[in-house]
Amino acid sequence: MSIASINYSSSVLGAQIRNLNQQLTDLSTQLSTGKLSQSYSGMGTNEGFAIAGRAQLSNIAAYTDTITNVNVSINLANTALQSLTSIRNTVQTGAANNSRDLNVAGQTIAQNTAAAQLALMVGVLNTQAGSRYLFSGTAFNTPSVVNADDIINGTTTQAGLKTVMAERQAADLGDGLGRLVMSQPSLTSVKVIEDNATSPFGLKISAASSTLTGATLTGPAGSPVSFSVDFGATPPNNGDKFSVQLTLPDGTTEQIDLTATTASPVPAGSFAIDTGSTTPPVPPDPTITATNFNNALNAAIKTLAGTALVAASAVTAGDNFFNTVGSATANSAAVNQAPAPVTGATTLSGTAPPDTLSTGFAAGDTINVNGSTLTFVNSGATGNQLNVGDDIQTLLGKIDQITGTSKPSTIHGGVITINTDDPGSLNISSTSAGFTALGFTSPVTAAKAPLRVGSSPASTATSLVNGTANTIKWYTGNDGPGSARSTAMARVDDSVTVQYGAQADEDAIRRQIQSVAVFGTFSTSPTGQYAGGQIAALSLRTSQALTQQVGQQRIEDIQTDIAMAQNTMKDATTRQTQAKTQLQTIIDQAESASPDQVASQILALQNALQASYQTTANLAQLSLVKFL
Repeated sequence: MSIASINYSSSVLGAQIRNLNQQLTDLSTQLSTGKLSQSYSGMGTNEGFAIAGRAQLSNIAAYTDTITNVNVSINLANTALQSLTSIRNTVQTGAANNSRDLNVAGQTIAQNTAAAQLALMVGVLNTQAGSRYLFSGTAFNTPSVVNADDIINGTTTQAGLKTVMAERQAADLGDGLGRLVMSQPSLTSVKVIEDNATSPFGLKISAASSTLTGATLTGPAGSPVSFSVDFGATPPNNGDKFSVQLTLPDGTTEQIDLTATTASPVPAGSFAIDTGSTTPPVPPDPTITATNFNNALNAAIKTLAGTALVAASAVTAGDNFFNTVGSATANSAAVNQAPAPVTGATTLSGTAPPDTLSTGFAAGDTINVNGSTLTFVNSGATGNQLNVGDDIQTLLGKIDQITGTSKPSTIHGGVITINTDDPGSLNISSTSAGFTALGFTSPVTAAKAPLRVGSSPASTATSLVNGTANTIKWYTGNDGPGSARSTAMARVDDSVTVQYGAQADEDAIRRQIQSVAVFGTFSTSPTGQYAGGQIAALSLRTSQALTQQVGQQRIEDIQTDIAMAQNTMKDATTRQTQAKTQLQTIIDQAESASPDQVASQILALQNALQASYQTTANLAQLSLVKFL
């Protein structure tokens, strides 16, 4: 019988040594790499937490990149907005200086500066972050504003601001009296009447008063609005006054005051009265007084038209060209003519004509305004309700609340004008007889800017029309619905998004570029009779337009909005930094090997391996003789 030798490789002891060797190799790898394993299968039961943590870290890295990119855009936008503020201050200071020294082109130094600042504004508004135009809203791959020369001078096929201003000035001036018509119906009377009831052009008569002894003032009333002064046999006294208040196209008002006088020469702002004579006895002649009054009033209106009206016309033309503000009109006078046109105080329904509409509103009638409904009730109106006994001005106020117009709607000479900041969305409709009695045809809509004088010659035009087809569109970015800020959005955390969009047609920016462009474009004859007055009136309006008004959007408001986005991202970054630390701790705990623990395990394995090798060596020397 033979005894088999000990097979080391297949022995239990051999397997144990190989296992110890493998453990020693693994621990050595852990010690050198700091990781428990080079594969997920070797990481242990906590590796699931590590995988989830690593995914979250990847998301945070993506958010970090987004925040970095958005911050670049916001910082560039803020720099641009700060430049706009500087431009505003420069032009406003120049306009406030009110210098009337004109160069050969009929402009002041301040106006030349404004023209240069307009070009700078255009450059600022076309600022890019990479390939993104910051002030174009969602149309980020399109420049927001056309170049300054095209804005002013237009192209071969489209008119620019200069043409629109010239047309509007001709329409507002008419024959030089601001579209007012003066006449003497009799030898002793003077009458002034607007040339058209529905025309938006020229001077509008808003009020008149008189202390002229022996004279009778009639009006203002009618449609078109007019007033007349009839001088009687008794002459006015020295110092007696007549005043008329006129509304200009930009909504401002001017007052003409004429004082009766016997002084010679006649002082400015006065008219000569005829008192007759005692030697030989001649009675006062009201015909002479009426003629003198007519001449003085004619000259005063012509001066007002040649100065303040020209400036107001330029400002309004700028609004027609740049602004989205539009209007819709209704000629109530055509429906409710007798015995007098309706006014803002006319009630919407009642039993006391002419102080009510001839066909009024009834309880239950409705008017739909841009999707919101106004409902008429007998009494106790609240919210979007009106009492049938309310007046027209109350109705206009309710409509303005819904449309949010910055320019209140008006009624003048029986003509209602509904103003809107967004003519593209204006839609007012009703099936009520009262709505028809107001002169409206349902639905009511408004033309969208740019607006042009509606017919030629401009001096007799009576309407504005949409000029989109033949007029430069200065803003070429996004003009869709929604806020400007929402045109650029970014997710900066799992549940946090920021809005940081901007558009060059936002109210604060639009008002500034409009004012700067009008001031820098307007020119007059250096030797013209009214040149100084025109420049003074326009300078005043420009300075006021560039002064921040309560309730208006400011450049600083846009900066505040995007600063809030930055603060939101800063807070998100803080949270993400903390989360990264926590997540990394979880991953490290799941995957990292402790050097001290691994070293201790290696030492234990080395001791165990040494003992195993010693045992193996002893077994290798074993023989049958020794065994026996």
